[in-house]
Amino acid sequence: MLWPLTGLESGPVDPRPALAVKVENSSDARPQTGLGAADLVWEQVVEGGIPRYVAVYHSALPAQIGPIRSVRPMDPAIAAPLHGLFAFSGGQAGYVDAIAAAGMQVLSNDAGADGFFRTSDRPAPHNVHADPLRLLAQADPAHQAAPPPQFDLAATAEEATAVTAGTPATNLALTLSRVSRPQWTWSPPDARWLRTEGSTPAVGADGARLTATNVVVLRVDVRATAARDPAGNAVPETVLVGEGEALVATGGKTVAATWVKTGVGERVVLRGADGNPVRLAPGNTWVELVPNSGGAVAVG
Repeated sequence: MLWPLTGLESGPVDPRPALAVKVENSSDARPQTGLGAADLVWEQVVEGGIPRYVAVYHSALPAQIGPIRSVRPMDPAIAAPLHGLFAFSGGQAGYVDAIAAAGMQVLSNDAGADGFFRTSDRPAPHNVHADPLRLLAQADPAHQAAPPPQFDLAATAEEATAVTAGTPATNLALTLSRVSRPQWTWSPPDARWLRTEGSTPAVGADGARLTATNVVVLRVDVRATAARDPAGNAVPETVLVGEGEALVATGGKTVAATWVKTGVGERVVLRGADGNPVRLAPGNTWVELVPNSGGAVAVG
């Protein structure tokens, strides 16, 4: 049996649902707890250009996850194809309602869902964590199935599209905003991409480097909504229903692609220049949502 989100071999796959968690990525939030265990991580720009994650857990569950923050308007389109649970702390009522309307089960710290707690090592609001087992225990009858695959996956790393048809690359330097410039560096000894925040190696609270088997870069439009944060910044919305340019990094190579997402509840489909599906290597995947305006992607 294979885990659907990673394509990695397992014994009998646990039928538990996918758990999507909104994880903070401001400087006050680092290092995060449990992020390295996620099957999928989506990185988005929120107000003020600060990045934030939607981390998706299925094949592995850490002891705890955090810090957990509030939802944003693009989250339903990210999480709806999972048909699972979405955990967060805070958010405007309209955004919370949109999560439920997209078919996800809502687990809100503010609404008193079980499993959330505050740690003593950081000040609020950067200290909300959760126990994923307690979150998953609340799955209702409509949200107990395992998720479908979110990307096309090759049977082996050697058969991944970037490996068979890509161009060698050692570094991806991304600009998400003026305050967010993550980098990914290929490490042959690890056979993985290593994450850096600016010039600082990105690690989890356990000290382990944050790594990815696949890095998928989607170029996206980001529009300002009418909502404002407490500092007066416009809340941005990443437009994920549509299509655009993409770059897929696997195995020390990159390949250009296009992405298409036909509806909120549909998954992102990656296709190469030949029109065929782009297949990722078995393993975890980070998806970087890089704005078309103000964002940049440099391959070295």
